[in-house]
Amino acid sequence: MAAEVGSDLDEGGFGTPTANNILIHTGQLDYVVALAERFAREVPNTVTFPFDSATLDPAAQTILAQQARWMRHFPEVTFRVFGHTDLVGSERYNQGLGLRRARAAANFIVRQGISRRRVEAVVSNGETQPLIPTPDRERQNRRAVTEVSGFVQDNARILNGEYARVVHREYVESAVRAPNTP
Repeated sequence: MAAEVGSDLDEGGFGTPTANNILIHTGQLDYVVALAERFAREVPNTVTFPFDSATLDPAAQTILAQQARWMRHFPEVTFRVFGHTDLVGSERYNQGLGLRRARAAANFIVRQGISRRRVEAVVSNGETQPLIPTPDRERQNRRAVTEVSGFVQDNARILNGEYARVVHREYVESAVRAPNTP
C-alpha cells in the first residue's frame, strides 16, 4: 500500500505538517522539490563541526558563503538548517548542541546578507539521524544541513524584478551558438 502524501516528512516541530499541506494544495511543492534538488546539486549543503563544538571552521565558512551566494539568486526561497550531532553524549545535551550548530550556520548565512526571515534554524535532529552509525566520535555526524523549505511569498509563481533577472540570466547562459555553417 502506498504511503500517504507527506508521511515521510520529519515532523520537525509544530507547523511543519501544515506548511507541507499548504505547499501541496497551492501547487508549490513541485517548485520546492525542484529547487531543493538544484540547491543540493549546485552547492554543498552540509558543513561539519569539531567534537563538542558549534564553531564554524574556515572550510565550513567557505561552504556557507557558497550557499549564501546561491540564495541571493532566489530571493523568494526560504531555507531550513538542521543541526546534528554524533552519538557521544546524552540525548538532551545533543539536542541543544545540534540546535547551536544549526543556529551558527544560519547566523553566518544571515551575516552574508540573506534575510533572517528566509533562514530558519529551529530544528535539531541531535543524535537521531547519524550518517555513520557508530557510538564513537564521527565528524560526518557532527553537521548542519541546509535545505530549501518553501517560499517567502504565498504564490511561488509571482515574479519580482530580481527573480526575472535570474530567469533571464539563466536563459541567456543556456543559449548555445549555432555552429558556423557554410
